[in-house]
Amino acid sequence: MQRTIYDCWSVVMNHNKNPLKNIPDTQVRHMIMQVLAWMWCIVFSMYFSSMWMFGITTIAHTMLLGAIAFTVLTFETAKRKPKFFGSYFTPSRSRAIYVDGKRIELDKHDKGGEHE
Repeated sequence: MQRTIYDCWSVVMNHNKNPLKNIPDTQVRHMIMQVLAWMWCIVFSMYFSSMWMFGITTIAHTMLLGAIAFTVLTFETAKRKPKFFGSYFTPSRSRAIYVDGKRIELDKHDKGGEHE
């Protein structure tokens, strides 16, 4: 019984096992899962005849699927680009500054920050 429940969950929620696995872009897969979740929110809300239920289930599904998507994105980044997390110098930490619209390169060996 436990295996059956796990398999049913995987067919619906595991993007590597459900038919969405054929879509190469992870962001598109996530958006499709969001649309399906909102559809089910609407269906359950209509069944219970409550717009409050719609609001609650929509927020809950958005948070749940958003957390799943963020986790998958983190795991995919770790698998494909493991060096992304291994250094202080990530893409979000620019090695240049802009003054009056002109790019000024910083020293490549400077670790940056104020605590040196």
